[in-house]
Amino acid sequence: METVMRIINLVENEPGDSGCEAAHGLSFYVETQAHRFLFDTSPSELMIRNAQKLGVDLTSVDTVILSHGHYDHSGGILPFVEINPRAKIYMQSNAGGEYYAFDGGDKGFRYIGIDKKILSLPQVQLLKGDSKIDDELQVFAVDNRAFPLPSTNKRLRELRGGQYIQDEFHHEQNLLLTADGKKILFCGCAHNGILNVMKTLERKFGKEMFPDLVIGGFHLMKRTEFSQADTAEVTEIANRLKGYKSHFATCHCTGLPVFNQMKEIMGDQLSYVRSGDEVVVEITKPSECHISNGQLVVKD
Repeated sequence: METVMRIINLVENEPGDSGCEAAHGLSFYVETQAHRFLFDTSPSELMIRNAQKLGVDLTSVDTVILSHGHYDHSGGILPFVEINPRAKIYMQSNAGGEYYAFDGGDKGFRYIGIDKKILSLPQVQLLKGDSKIDDELQVFAVDNRAFPLPSTNKRLRELRGGQYIQDEFHHEQNLLLTADGKKILFCGCAHNGILNVMKTLERKFGKEMFPDLVIGGFHLMKRTEFSQADTAEVTEIANRLKGYKSHFATCHCTGLPVFNQMKEIMGDQLSYVRSGDEVVVEITKPSECHISNGQLVVKD
C-alpha cells in the first residue's frame, strides 16, 4: 500500500468521528509533493479551529482555490490571511459579484456572496475562465452545458442593474489536480451540474485525463419535501454518474437524503465525506472505498 496524497475535510455539513465541528459550508486541505493547498475555506474561522484539532498546519499552505463566490465557501479567507498572508488565493474574476438567495415571499432576498474585503487582498489572483496554475493544478469553468442546471439553483440569483436575475454561475470553477500519478477533480457545489462538469472535463482535457476520484457537492439538497420530479432528477444523475469509472466522494450541498438515494444506485462507487474525515488515495486494485477511523479510503 502506498499513500500518494492526503485530502482532509476541514469543514462540512455533517459531523464525523473526529470530533470536528460541522457547519453548512466546505473546506478541504490537500497535501501533495509540490503543494499544501486549500480548496474553499468554509463559512468562518471554524476551518482554522478544526485544522488545529486535526493537527493541520495552515501556515504551511501555499495556495487557496475558491470554487465560487458564496459565503459558505469563502468565509474563512479573512481569518486565514491573518495567520498566513503569503498563500496565493485564486478565484474567478466575477466571484465578488452580488449573489443572493430567495428565501420566500416573507423573507425576500438574502446576500450570500463573499465579503468584499477579500477583493482588496494583495494575494488574490483573479482568473478569467480556464487557467493552468502549474503542472499539478488546473482550474476550468463550465462554458457549455449539455444537461439542465440542478433545479435547486432556481432560488439563487444575481443582482444586476437593479434586477434579481437567475445566477448562471459564471463565477464557478472546478479544480483538476494531477499529482503522484493520480487525477482528482474537486467541485465545490457543482452549481453548473455535476454532469456538465464531467462532460466539460472530458471535452477540454480528453478521456485520458479523466479523474480517479471526484470530490465535492452536487447541489441537490432541498429544504422542502422531494417531489416526484426531484426524485427523478436525482435518479437520472446517479445513473449517469454510474457510467463513469471515477469514484465519487460527495458532501455538503448534496445532502444525506440525496446521498442515500444515489447510494442505492451507485453502491460502492459513491461515498460521503464528513467534517474531519481524511480521504486517503492508495495505489492498489480497482475501485474500493470505505471509512476507517475517520478516514475515507479510496482504492483504485
